[in-house]
Formats: sequence, structure tokens, C-alpha cells
Amino acid sequence: MIEKELMGLWLNTLASKSPIPGGGGASAIGGALAAALGQMVANLTVGKKKYAAVEETMQEVLGKLQTCQADFLDLVDQDAKVFAPLAAAYALPTSTEEEKQEKARIMEERLLAASLVPLHMMEKAAEMLEFLEILAEKGSRMAVSDVGVAVQFARTALTGAIMNVYINTKSMKNREKAEELNTKANDLMKQGIRRADEIYTRVLEQLA
Repeated sequence: MIEKELMGLWLNTLASKSPIPGGGGASAIGGALAAALGQMVANLTVGKKKYAAVEETMQEVLGKLQTCQADFLDLVDQDAKVFAPLAAAYALPTSTEEEKQEKARIMEERLLAASLVPLHMMEKAAEMLEFLEILAEKGSRMAVSDVGVAVQFARTALTGAIMNVYINTKSMKNREKAEELNTKANDLMKQGIRRADEIYTRVLEQLA
């Protein structure tokens, strides 16, 4: 199947020495997988007489998750696009004071850009958990286990992305901005992990 070939190509690139894609791209793929699984559950729910009372809700969730999937796939590309300029900045010359200042300016600019992409991943993952929670409560009972898997992928996107925030903010000279980003990331992770674990536990209880 062509899907298998395309996925194999991406995984082979991920496995290679190339720094792109890396953990950031893999985190975003995790988010896209969560969104796709959520859509599957919604699609298995819509149009069923048994779930007629939640038809409108499921249609809305389906649309939201379609947007999430597209956003996460875009973030895979964004992660690669911000990494290359940052990597190049480390090799800038520092022979003169002017060169040092220019490198410092460029580094700060690119470190910020490289921090914002994974932070956006975290925001999207946290947003997506809201929709997965609805599916866990109101979606097809035949696919509730898939909601649990989706939640774990969303959780991975969240906890994976925060490391890319940290690794970039750690090198920023503007510590006030760095701490602002870290604080936002910390809040997203704490709230997201709590929500993901609560949903996952409820799914396990339903399966048991």
C-alpha cells in the first residue's frame, strides 16, 4: 500500500543520522495520530440511531479533530523549518565583536521561533483532549478503547513537545521571555497530563 510506503520513508528518515525530523516532528505525528483515531470513533458514532441524541455533538467533534490533524501535520513541517536556521546560526562567525553581537541577536531570534513551535503543539494537544474526553463519554462504546489509545498519543505529543521548549529556552539570553515560555509550557503539561490520565482511567474502567 502507498500509505505504508510513505510511512516507511518517513520512519527511515527519522531513523537516519539526519536531525530532521526528530523528537519534535515525532511528537507532532503523535498528535496527528490521536486526531485521526478520534475521528474514527466519531465516524463510528455519527448516523447511528443508538447515538442520535449526540449526533450534533459528534459532527462538531469530528470537524474539530479534522482541523487538529491538519494542524499537527503542519507542525511537523514547521518543526523542521525552524530547526534548520537555528542549526545554521550556531556556525556563524564570532571573530569580531560585531560578529558576536550579530550572532547573539540571530540566535535569540531563532531560539524563540524554535520554542514557539513545540509550545503550539502543546496547546493543540491540550485542546484536542477536550474533544477526546467527549468521545470517551458519548462516543461509540465499541470504539472506546481507541479513544484511550488516542489519549495516550495526545499525552505523548504534550510531554514530548515540552522537552523541545526546554532545550531551546535554556539557551535564550532573555531569561524573562524564557521563563514566560517555560511557565506556559509547565501549566499546559500539568493540566494536560491530569486530564489525559483522568480520561484514560475512565476508559480503562469501562473496558474492565
